[in-house]
Amino acid sequence: MKLLYRMDVSGLMMALLCLLLSAPLSTAWAHTETIEETPTGKTAAKKTVLRGRASWYGREHQGLRTSSGERFDRFKYTCAHKTLPFGTRLRVTNPKNGKSVVVRVSDRGPFRHQRILDLAEVAARPLDIVRMGAVSVVAEIVPSDTPLGPTDAPGNLAELTTDPEATTLATVIEPGATEAADAVVIPEPAPTFVIQAGTYGDARNAQAVQAKIQALDNTLPVSIAATTVDGRSLNRVIVGQYASPADAEATRRKLQEWGISGLVRQKENF
Repeated sequence: MKLLYRMDVSGLMMALLCLLLSAPLSTAWAHTETIEETPTGKTAAKKTVLRGRASWYGREHQGLRTSSGERFDRFKYTCAHKTLPFGTRLRVTNPKNGKSVVVRVSDRGPFRHQRILDLAEVAARPLDIVRMGAVSVVAEIVPSDTPLGPTDAPGNLAELTTDPEATTLATVIEPGATEAADAVVIPEPAPTFVIQAGTYGDARNAQAVQAKIQALDNTLPVSIAATTVDGRSLNRVIVGQYASPADAEATRRKLQEWGISGLVRQKENF
C-alpha cells in the first residue's frame, strides 16, 4: 500500500513539473514571434517606397557603358539610381497621369538637383517625363520576376503618395531656376515607325488581312500601301505609326499572338 501511494504521488509531481515547464516556454516563444514581426514589417515599409523627382536620358547615351557594365539602350526599361543594387526592379508611377512602368536598375545617378531616378527614354515617355523634362514620381521596389514595361498603377497610389513611412527625397531647386533646368526637353519625334503585316500581289488578300486586324482591334490604324516594283504591283498592309521602334515592336508582338506575322520598318525605307 505504501509503495502504491508513493508511485501515485511521484506521478502527480512529475505531471505538475512538466506543466510548469511547458507553459512559460510557449509564452516566451509567442512573444518572440510578435517582437520580430513588428519591427521587420516597419523596416520593409520604409524601404519599399521612394518619392521624388525623376528625369530621363536617351539618344546621347545610346551604346555607352553604364555603371553596371552593360551597354545603355534607350529602348529598354532601365533606370539609374544612386544606391539601389543593380537588378533591383521598381514600379515607377506618375501620380498626375496615373501611368506606371516597371524598370530595372542598371546605372548610377542622377547627381543633380537631388533627383531620385533617371529613366531610359522608352520608360520615361508614358510617365510624360520626356515632354516635361522631369516630374514627381512614386517608386516601389517590386519582386525580381516582375515583367518590365508598362503596367497598372498601384491601387493605393494616393496612400503611397502621402505615406509618412515612405523614404522621401525632396527636390532642391536653385534660386531662379526651373524644376527642369538640368533636363533636356525635346519635342515628340515624328511617328516614322510602322509594322508591315504582309505584302501581297493581289489587293484582295491585303484587304482580307486589313479586315482581320481591324476586327481584332478596331483602335489600330491599318492601311494598304500600293506600289510597283520591277513592273509588279505590290500591296503592303501597314499598321500604325509610332515614334520609336520599341513602341512598334510592342504592337508587332500583339499581332504575332493573333497569328499575324509582320516586321517593324521605317516609312522612308519603303
